[in-house]
Amino acid sequence: MIGRNAVRNLQAPGLGAFLLATTALAVVPSLAMAQAGGPPPRGAPPPGGMRGEPPVAPPEARAVEPGPAAPEGTPAEQIIKSVTVQGSQRLEPDTILSYIRLRPGQAYSQAAADQALKDLYATELFADVSIRNNSGDVVVQVKENPVINRIILEGNKRLKEDKILPEIKLAARQIFTRSKVRADVARIIELYKRQGRFAATVEPKMVMLDQNRVDIVFEISEGPKSKVRQINIIGNEKFSDSELRGEMVTKQARFFRLFSSGTSYDPDRLAFDQQKLRQFYLTEGYADFRVVSAVAELTPDKRDFIITYVVEEGERYKFGDVKVDSQIRDFDSEALAKRLPMKAGDWYNAKMVEDQVDALTETAGAFGYAFADVRPDFSRNKDDLTMSVNFRIAEAPRVYVERVDVNGNTLTQDKVVRREFRLAEGDAFNTFQIKRSTNRIKSLGYFQEKFEIEQKPGSAPDRIILEANVEERPTGELQLSAGFSSLESFIFQGSIRQNNFRGRGQTIGLSVDYSRYTRSVQVSFTEPYLFDKNISLGVDVYRRDLNSFNYFNSDRNTTYKQATTGFQIRAGVPLTEYMSLIGRYTFNLDDVTLSKSQFYADLNGDGVQTCEPLLAGRYLCDAIGKRTSSIIGASVVYDTLDNRLRPSRGSQFVIGGDIAGLGGSVKYARLTANAARFFPLGSGFIFSVRGEGGIIKALGSRSDDPSIDDVRLTDRFFLGEPQIRGFDIRGVGPRVLRKYLVDTNGDGTVDTPSTDRNQWVDDALGGKYYYLSRAELEIPLGSGARELGLRPSIYLDAGAVWGVNRPQTQNVNSAVTLYRQTYQGTTTIVTSPTAPDNTANTVYTAIPAYVEEYVGDTPSPRVSVGIGVNWNSPFGPFRLDFAKVLKKANGDDPKTFTFNVGTQF
Repeated sequence: MIGRNAVRNLQAPGLGAFLLATTALAVVPSLAMAQAGGPPPRGAPPPGGMRGEPPVAPPEARAVEPGPAAPEGTPAEQIIKSVTVQGSQRLEPDTILSYIRLRPGQAYSQAAADQALKDLYATELFADVSIRNNSGDVVVQVKENPVINRIILEGNKRLKEDKILPEIKLAARQIFTRSKVRADVARIIELYKRQGRFAATVEPKMVMLDQNRVDIVFEISEGPKSKVRQINIIGNEKFSDSELRGEMVTKQARFFRLFSSGTSYDPDRLAFDQQKLRQFYLTEGYADFRVVSAVAELTPDKRDFIITYVVEEGERYKFGDVKVDSQIRDFDSEALAKRLPMKAGDWYNAKMVEDQVDALTETAGAFGYAFADVRPDFSRNKDDLTMSVNFRIAEAPRVYVERVDVNGNTLTQDKVVRREFRLAEGDAFNTFQIKRSTNRIKSLGYFQEKFEIEQKPGSAPDRIILEANVEERPTGELQLSAGFSSLESFIFQGSIRQNNFRGRGQTIGLSVDYSRYTRSVQVSFTEPYLFDKNISLGVDVYRRDLNSFNYFNSDRNTTYKQATTGFQIRAGVPLTEYMSLIGRYTFNLDDVTLSKSQFYADLNGDGVQTCEPLLAGRYLCDAIGKRTSSIIGASVVYDTLDNRLRPSRGSQFVIGGDIAGLGGSVKYARLTANAARFFPLGSGFIFSVRGEGGIIKALGSRSDDPSIDDVRLTDRFFLGEPQIRGFDIRGVGPRVLRKYLVDTNGDGTVDTPSTDRNQWVDDALGGKYYYLSRAELEIPLGSGARELGLRPSIYLDAGAVWGVNRPQTQNVNSAVTLYRQTYQGTTTIVTSPTAPDNTANTVYTAIPAYVEEYVGDTPSPRVSVGIGVNWNSPFGPFRLDFAKVLKKANGDDPKTFTFNVGTQF
């Protein structure tokens, strides 16, 4: 990088370095300014435009150098004997002579010499030109403009070189001219103005090199970003300034708009805000509203703008007569008029009129009139302040689909796209079916996001051609991610997936998940159209290892381990356009184990260790063992969401049932249902409500003991984070709390249960019934925050899980010592270090005194409210939640703050 010092060092004698000075609004004075007479401005270069170089007069002001004085009697015009060129370096003399009209044998005149000067300067190849006439021998003295060696940018941090260099005219190996420098300075300043940096300045420098080459250095001072300090509105009486500012895209710079890009001044945004103001007033009935003027003033320090709008509100209008005049015979004008939402006497609303034009056009398209022309005619009555509207529907032919074309697909087969069309050749045109086809093709995920089906006229007025011009994008996914979660500690995930295998729309994938408490591997394959029929078929083969846990002393302790190996076969068929039926068969082999070193004891003295309820509890000892599950199930899915990944409108409803018992050792029936609805509220706000619930019923009894539930622990429903925020994982529902006794009186007697939850052993038991509901409002931020991927929301969660048989709890009021002892062939649990026959015993485990409580088994809703932020960060998805529990039950485990973060590499 070459700076001022470097330029100064390069100004050695003979190099002729010079400096071009400029500011944000002024560049090097032009040649015309140099000849205007009078002193140049302070700091400006001398005439000629270059410091360190002799002044050069422009061609219009420079006298042609005469030869020796002609004696008296010499004719005023001389005949040119020869024309020679001096001073050329790169250009051939013949090339230079080709630019002028002076030729030997012609008469030499002052006018001809002046024209030659103008012609040579017009080429922009020369820094200086002079012409001498020596008694007919004409000498053209030239000084060529230098060749640019390189372009150097200094001080640019906000705009990188790859953004600036393509926008300027100067480039390496081009001829240097001052006009191009001025144009490039203005262009760079304009680029910074588009970023809102109106205080930016550019100072160009030229460093002379040998062989008549130069380096051009643009020293850039970017300056601060110019913000909108204040927005003033003059003339508004019906609405306050704050209401009108709320309708604008441009916002006043305030500390709470740190991530908003709307606080920067943009002339295009200023024009757009004028339209927004007009739209707002028109929706409120002010049909005569207009913006008289909009002025943006830059403060003297060039840091801020003050914008002032002058408006005229006018009178407020109401709707007069609202009619429909249809030239299409299938439409009843009076019936259509009755269905219009606006009525005579309502306040006029231009947005409502615009929406009805679209609605009528769409309705006509639904009946096959693709080219229906709907136009509103307005009749304004200024006397009674009414606006009558007549919607005219011009006559149009009913249109049929002549052809469906698919273009641009190189990998995906045509049939994959065509089978998503809801219209075929020969069908009557229907706008609803076109929209549905567009959404179905978008949902494939194989093509560009902004896909639309183009409609083109066919071979006849009643024919239309539908074109799907697709742009394929990669459908293979290779993901490797690692991160840390408050739920799972360290997380590693890897998957490879092809969503359009062989261009047939098939999906094949392999995924591996690993964390401190869960491990899984799964292979899957899905064929969406089996044998080109509208039947989907999928297969999953998996292995999942789950370590359940509880908390003690703030430590997370593994309780039981569940290893599941199995497969699932599923098939789906559509019932209607938005409803489908999915059937499935699942076979699982489960192995549930407990830590033998922690929960087992050898009480019979035969070397065989068994689960000890004093250590694990009856509910955990009952869960261990191997079993097989043969499950058949089905789900009905109703889905009208506009986007499956990030929906903004539509609904979804799923009801499913499973029966285990067609073989295997596990027998139960399970029914679940969930529903969701999304509502766009405008201005980027999205409101959603969700609800789900389930019930599981054992098919048969496992034991006569009423404390043993017929539904196994591993088959029950659990609730907590992340399903219901504000509670820890499995923090809601039935549980057994083992509270150890402590000495509260200081008398050496442990007789009071501990009140410190961190000292409890907390075992969640799950339930046979559950419900969960959620209401959430997604809050839009400025475009800057949207670019960062920030999506905050506020929410309310409510739910409960309950309904298991009360387990047998234990209350041990003094220390119990487990012994291995042989005494008359039996095993005894005693509380003294010697057996009844006074023989010594081997101590295995000493259990502190404790009491167990069974709590949380209630359908009463647990309620929490909070605020969360989703961030699609460069490191991966990030979710942050702050929640406040409004209602809980005894034993529930609340948690205020949760987060989840991952990284991709």
